[in-house]
Amino acid sequence: MKTILRPNIAALVPYSSAREDFKGNAEVYLDANENALGSAISSHVLNRYPDPLQLKVKEKLSKIKSVAPANIFLGNGSDEAIDILIRAFCNPGKDNIIILPPTYGMYEVAAKINDVTAKAVNLTKDAQLDLAEIKIAKDKNTKLIFVCTPNNPTGGTINIKDIESLLTSFNGVVVVDEAYIDFADETSMLKDLNKYPNLVTMQTFSKAWGLAGLRVGMAFASAEIISVMNKIKAPYNVGELAQQLIAEALENTEDVRKMVRTLKKERELLIEKLPTFSFVKDILPSQANFLLVKTTCPNELYNFLIDNNIVVRNRASLPLCEGGLRITVGTPEENKKLLALLSTFEKPSNK
Repeated sequence: MKTILRPNIAALVPYSSAREDFKGNAEVYLDANENALGSAISSHVLNRYPDPLQLKVKEKLSKIKSVAPANIFLGNGSDEAIDILIRAFCNPGKDNIIILPPTYGMYEVAAKINDVTAKAVNLTKDAQLDLAEIKIAKDKNTKLIFVCTPNNPTGGTINIKDIESLLTSFNGVVVVDEAYIDFADETSMLKDLNKYPNLVTMQTFSKAWGLAGLRVGMAFASAEIISVMNKIKAPYNVGELAQQLIAEALENTEDVRKMVRTLKKERELLIEKLPTFSFVKDILPSQANFLLVKTTCPNELYNFLIDNNIVVRNRASLPLCEGGLRITVGTPEENKKLLALLSTFEKPSNK
């Protein structure tokens, strides 16, 4: 941490919010210039600032994830965690990160916003880490390596032994993005936080938990790294209503497991049915709630679906994704509608 953290961040005195200055419950709050009369929404008490460190949520999450609250960061989606990590460790115009295409696009976008170079090292043909090329790409100014597993958009998981190799050989932070881990057969790397001080694992409430509209993401790391992230974040980065609803959701873990089982079952149904269409060449193995479906005519098929009010993601221009459409696993009814519509698609001629 001392060798890779930006000096100005290490010396940063964070903004001290009103609710951080006072711990406990008071009868009268006259410290934060809030509207004491209430709010324009009568159904919820929202006139007070939320807990800046989301402690009640973290306490519940700690029991589910078997991670101490001090090792948990909550943010405005995983995107906030990505941005904060880059700002914490990368000096603008000097340092760089390594991304592993095809992968989640926000790693590169966040780097560019912060004037940080994103070095791309493509995954191998079997969508695994190219450790030899990563070794060549990294230099003394490489501060972060982002690994997405299960990977978006290919859907498969990355070999944990290869990630461990990065963690032991890289004098920087390895960020393992596990947004889709709830759909995978493999276990999370959360269990390895104490083993690797340079490991950051990210997860989200947007996928398996079905709470994308709340925009709440999780990052898990050493208490030292989490402390740095909390210094940089906006004082009240997760709203009161979001905290209340996340806390409520954490009481419904069995509902999440049921949804995951249904989506995995539907995923297998799509894997069985989609290859029956002549324009489908291949489906990459998936441990997520989506499939990368390689087709002979991705652009035409994409436009056909759009014209019929079904939206998928065209990923055909990305490495390893040639001809690929990324199709999210929908409800049973949505999947039936998709398959029925595909049966009417006429493959364009080669003329």
